[in-house]
Amino acid sequence: MAEKMAILGRKLGMTRIFVSDGSAVACTVIEAGPCPVIQVKDAASDGYNAVQIAFGTAKEKHVTKPMQGHFEKAGKGLFRKTREIRLEGAPEMEVGQELTVEIFNPGDKVKVTGTSIGKGFQGVMKRWNFGGMPASHGHEKVHRSPGSIGNNTEPGKIIKGKKMAGHMGSERTTVINLEVVAVRADENLILIKGAVPGPKNGLVMVRKQ
Repeated sequence: MAEKMAILGRKLGMTRIFVSDGSAVACTVIEAGPCPVIQVKDAASDGYNAVQIAFGTAKEKHVTKPMQGHFEKAGKGLFRKTREIRLEGAPEMEVGQELTVEIFNPGDKVKVTGTSIGKGFQGVMKRWNFGGMPASHGHEKVHRSPGSIGNNTEPGKIIKGKKMAGHMGSERTTVINLEVVAVRADENLILIKGAVPGPKNGLVMVRKQ
């Protein structure tokens, strides 16, 4: 699916700012860009329209030889992360051009994609909001158990996708309808109202809606 223009950034944490009416607004602070365009793809040569952007400077020892050659074409140095942004039409940007937070304005609606905070191995009550077993007489050490998970002779197996205990979090997550409260271009910062997925210093992609 084609996406609107986006930028890569790093989640710094949360703060609050006071707006004109004196009320406090909780904001997530994201250090975004500048993200150089590393590669431009078009429908004629690649089958689809997209631009590849990079973020986070890296040392030479942390970048493979093929990626070093890939980055040299843009002449902007070496980077830790790269992402592609699908476009509906032919890209108007050129290799080496930089995306900054100035592509956003206060009041814009954005969606932010990141990797949610990992919570390790969790039971069904925490992971899926199960109610647990009864806490009355006769129930011993089963209060947080999932209950029956089996079936009859037919089909004689546990259905795939059954909600059970397991690894929770650490998944690609997108939160939509977030509002840009402020853009500080001199510091490469975007202040977004609402919760942004991921831990502090986690990589996020901010896209226009």
